[in-house]
Amino acid sequence: MQTRSFGRTGWQVTEIGFGAWAIGGGQWGGADESESMAALHAALDAGINFFDTADVYGDGLSERLIARLRRERREPFFVATKAGRRLSPHTAAGYDAAHLTAFVDRSLVNLAVDTIDLLQLHCPPTEVYYRPEVFGVLDHLVASGKIRSYGVSVEKVEEALKAIEYPGVQSVQIIVNCFRLRPTELFFEQALRRRVAVIARVPLASGMLTGRLRPDTEFPADDHRHFNREGAGFDRGETFSGVDYRTGLEAVERLRALVPPGWTMSQFALAWILSFAAVTTVIPGGRRAEQVVENAGAAALPRLDPRTRAAVQEIYDDLIRPLVHHVW
Repeated sequence: MQTRSFGRTGWQVTEIGFGAWAIGGGQWGGADESESMAALHAALDAGINFFDTADVYGDGLSERLIARLRRERREPFFVATKAGRRLSPHTAAGYDAAHLTAFVDRSLVNLAVDTIDLLQLHCPPTEVYYRPEVFGVLDHLVASGKIRSYGVSVEKVEEALKAIEYPGVQSVQIIVNCFRLRPTELFFEQALRRRVAVIARVPLASGMLTGRLRPDTEFPADDHRHFNREGAGFDRGETFSGVDYRTGLEAVERLRALVPPGWTMSQFALAWILSFAAVTTVIPGGRRAEQVVENAGAAALPRLDPRTRAAVQEIYDDLIRPLVHHVW
């Protein structure tokens, strides 16, 4: 498993990480705890050393499972968590010292650590990025020893560009995949220039880019792919990257023709993201060990040639760009 430098932190993190939203069970149709632990162990077995979670994933269950993994294994690994979405209502005013400190303290207990490797603001309202005092709170949390570093998880490129103006921001987590190319433009250039780590999330477009979904695929009522297609629960761009289901399936069929022999579609989608030097790590989710092993295999594949990358761009321009490019 190859590693890349995580911004200015000095960390070396694996190109493929582990996205731990689904193992929390919430908004993915439930999860089996033993199966989730098997997936986490498989990640370490594959050489993965970067795990991304949040305090709201399963109301802390995801964090607690990662704490259990640390107890059961000796390999060192990095854990990034997020804070802010516990606010109700979720407003910019809630991103203050009292709330953020309380959220961090709760995550410290869930993760069973004295210091959090990386704390990320969890897709806060855009106004938060224009409040320097919020980032001052994060600086204080670093100084107090509760967190080592901090970053942001964003919905929009504009938020990412604003966030990296703050010198303490070490990383930006953003949706990047074959359906979401806008970050590869100006933001990637600026992230490289400022030596900010880029965590590519939703890399498989909520499973669409696995190539396994069909027109008649049904999702449980509590799965966000069932209830959030129009943004009923949270930002619509989190589900299938904001692309309507049938258009996504059409794009997948065109992408399928580009997949080299011996590769899975998931591996192709992940390898495409890794072809960008600005990307530090990609964090596909995995509720089953075999999914994790398949995803990890993408790091060993050759980088995509310019002709294939241009073909992905063409499919995006034809089908996807009009739907998402101007929004996120």
